[in-house]
Amino acid sequence: MLDVLRRITQEVDAARDLNIALDIIVDRVQSAMGTEVCSVYLLDDESKQYVFMATRGLNTEMVGKVTLELDEGLVGLVGERAEPVNLHNASRHPRYHYVGELGEEKYESFLGVPIIHHRKVLGVIVVQQTGRRRFDESEEAFLITLSAQLAGIIVHAQATGAFTISGVAADLPASRFPGTAGAPGVAIGTSIVIYPEADLYQVPERTTKKIKSEKKIFRNAVKEVRAEIRKLGSRLSDRLQPEELTLFDAYQRMLDETAITGEVIERIDQGVWSQTALRQVIEAHVASFEALDDHYMRERGSDVLDLGQRILTKLQSKEERKRTYPRGTVLIGDDLTPGMLAEVPRSKLAGLVSVSGSGSSHVAILAKAMGVPTVMGVEDLPLHLLEEKPIIVDGFDGVVITYPNKDQLALYKRIVKEEAAFVEGLEPLKDERCETKDGHRVLLWVNTGLMTDVARSLDRGAEGVGLYRTEVHFMMNDRFPTEEEQRLIYRKHLKAFSPRQVTMRTLDIGGDKALSYFPIQEENPFLGWRGIRVTLDHPEIFLAQVRAMIKATEGVDAYLRIMLPMVSSIAEVDEAQRLISQCYREIVEEGVEVEMPDVGVMIEVPAAVYQARDIVKRVDFLSVGSNDLIQYMLAVDRNNSRVAELYQDFHPAVLQALKQVVDAAHSERKPVGICGEMAGNPSAAILLTAMGYDVLSMNSTNLLMVKWVIRSFEMTRAKKMLNKVLKMDNAFLIKSYVEDEMRKAGLGQLIHSRPVAVV
Repeated sequence: MLDVLRRITQEVDAARDLNIALDIIVDRVQSAMGTEVCSVYLLDDESKQYVFMATRGLNTEMVGKVTLELDEGLVGLVGERAEPVNLHNASRHPRYHYVGELGEEKYESFLGVPIIHHRKVLGVIVVQQTGRRRFDESEEAFLITLSAQLAGIIVHAQATGAFTISGVAADLPASRFPGTAGAPGVAIGTSIVIYPEADLYQVPERTTKKIKSEKKIFRNAVKEVRAEIRKLGSRLSDRLQPEELTLFDAYQRMLDETAITGEVIERIDQGVWSQTALRQVIEAHVASFEALDDHYMRERGSDVLDLGQRILTKLQSKEERKRTYPRGTVLIGDDLTPGMLAEVPRSKLAGLVSVSGSGSSHVAILAKAMGVPTVMGVEDLPLHLLEEKPIIVDGFDGVVITYPNKDQLALYKRIVKEEAAFVEGLEPLKDERCETKDGHRVLLWVNTGLMTDVARSLDRGAEGVGLYRTEVHFMMNDRFPTEEEQRLIYRKHLKAFSPRQVTMRTLDIGGDKALSYFPIQEENPFLGWRGIRVTLDHPEIFLAQVRAMIKATEGVDAYLRIMLPMVSSIAEVDEAQRLISQCYREIVEEGVEVEMPDVGVMIEVPAAVYQARDIVKRVDFLSVGSNDLIQYMLAVDRNNSRVAELYQDFHPAVLQALKQVVDAAHSERKPVGICGEMAGNPSAAILLTAMGYDVLSMNSTNLLMVKWVIRSFEMTRAKKMLNKVLKMDNAFLIKSYVEDEMRKAGLGQLIHSRPVAVV
């Protein structure tokens, strides 16, 4: 069964047409399970009926014509239960429904399995047999596995206009793909797909007008691969038997103009980009080989795939990777990185969409800092079919709409206007003090990483920098920046924010933040070598960075604070303090007139929460990094969209930990701030203020919203809210209660997923 399942899956994957895929499934399932009937019914969202879409064993003339209501028959029962229904005497079941046109009255054995995608029933696959028998567990499991495969194909086919229930393909129908909100806002633009190098299956559908040059590039790539294969054969000639060496001859024949090369050239002549044409031809050949019963011949499919990958590598090495981006670019990729963002001119970047990751991943955080609407974790997006297509990114609700229709475009254009009016309505607050109605003062600082953040931050009334992500410059480089290069970068930032306080975090790499020139390969990177652990193991990196930070303050009227990330023990704090003191002494001895900066620790792991009081005795301040703290406390990978719902700001354990850190810092008369995404959440800001956080540091986008919230509450009321939620044991109830209090305070606009214009 496993072998059969693999072959069916491969055939279905290779079928670009859903109708063909359905026919393959009913044919192969009927044969593999030895049943007399296999049929597929798909749910039509418009009519709210199940439509008879494919069959082997029943009347094929009724395909697309027979329908069942949602509560009709055994098919309807499978859909209602959203689980398999396995019967050995179907005709006696109270839900049995006879449809004369199908000719199914003689079939007693019935097994129906729902086709489910993201908890939604898309249809039902059914097998039937004349004799009375109950299908066994292995057969049921076989059909369940196939239904899961079919679900993804149905979604993609409907989304790209390749299939509709009516059997008539629409002109690129608008489709919604759910994900996770990454950065707020709406982007209406053109999708540009970023795909991994040398991954044939990720090459997008793309056309070309440069047919002659594409053919030349492709033939040159094939020529290079031929030469490689000849060299490889010669190198192994003394170690292989003559019959084994014929494999290399077979490779050469596959690359003939009468074989793969010729087929690719034909497609290029039709205006298909060379890499796309190669992918299409290789996929077709691989599918043909893998559909064969002969094991040896099936294995030849992997040879063809290897050849395709080799040619693709050559094509990509010839390609000018720097491409032209249109105005309104929506960058889409399987796993976007900060480096990919940097390739697109900021004036042209309208939005971001990532197949993987969540709203708390570092790409999402960077997007918020840049003010770029983003949706993360859109797992079902058919990337290869979206090259240069119209798209809407709804960063409020975490939804991507492909091929939007006129009504959707009108709606989202109105939302863009409302958002602009909302931000404009908050503008008068930028010069106001951030304090509660009864006079409790809170400092609102910003998280930055790029010089492009500066103007936006200051324009929105930022009072300081609570987190300067120094790793951004390291990640956008192809080597470690020198001490002098770092000094110049830090000095620009200090001067830009002068005379405000600027908190610079020492290099924080590892986890999901990688340096191409300093790779860290680990099975569990988030529990591995990252943050202060890396830089203490490499003091030369730490010392150069700290020296650059301190030297950058010379002659600048700004107040530097140095912050240590990922601290989990007192020993790390002591060692870092020793190295910082060493740097300061060396700089003073060089004759540079600078002040010793304040040193603080990020509270990001549970161990640091419990040792917060011991830690703060050794430093000048504490700052909670709520993103990682929540991740580690709740055991939720913040880059995993599957568990995104479990990443909860208002989890009772998180709130208790946050309160404990404030109490520890204030018991030693030291200031404490919070620089995670939670600080920029207007609902959470009320509770953080009530806890006593001295500084809330966030992306500049949220500054005015948070200021509006704090200025709308009395501290006494906020503390009453805090006291109540600290006694609650359910994150959803806490969130609901806080949002209800915000509505009562006239802040309901901030609770909706999209803002409403402030008058």
